[in-house]
Amino acid sequence: MDVFEAIKFRRSIRSYQPKEIPKKSLERIIDAFRFAPSANNEQPWKLIIVKNEELKKDLAKACNQQWFIAEAPCILVACGLPNFSKIGGYSSSLMVDVGIAFTCMMLAAYEEGLGTCYIGAFSEYDVKKILNIPDAVRVVGLTPLGYPQKQIKELGLRKSVKDVVYHEKYGEQ
Repeated sequence: MDVFEAIKFRRSIRSYQPKEIPKKSLERIIDAFRFAPSANNEQPWKLIIVKNEELKKDLAKACNQQWFIAEAPCILVACGLPNFSKIGGYSSSLMVDVGIAFTCMMLAAYEEGLGTCYIGAFSEYDVKKILNIPDAVRVVGLTPLGYPQKQIKELGLRKSVKDVVYHEKYGEQ
């Protein structure tokens, strides 16, 4: 499969089979996370792999009670470390850097035949408490990881190129 196919057909999965993830697949997914680019190559991230059933239930509760998360064989929690790189000269690159790594990881999961669902609705305080994450570390996102109950192939509505692309300057078609 090529990367364009993965970008086009990866979908958020909200129902998982109780099938174990092969060690090699998980290793490749982790590598996709850790090899992602980051500002000044700081790599300001940590990844927590959660397989414990009770912890998964606690995390699902901390994610606004999205119980489907706990169905997956594991939950991946992406954390950002304090860093010094700036984007645009005004903002830490942490959220962007971890977001890029998270995206690479989700595309690699698709390549492995696994489903993911970016979870951005969560109580950072509760997730930190559940997983013993230090105060200075930010929780950027979570995803369940597992085999989808069914493959979803339909494409969601996407804006046209003319609705999202300008040429040379903002607002110029």
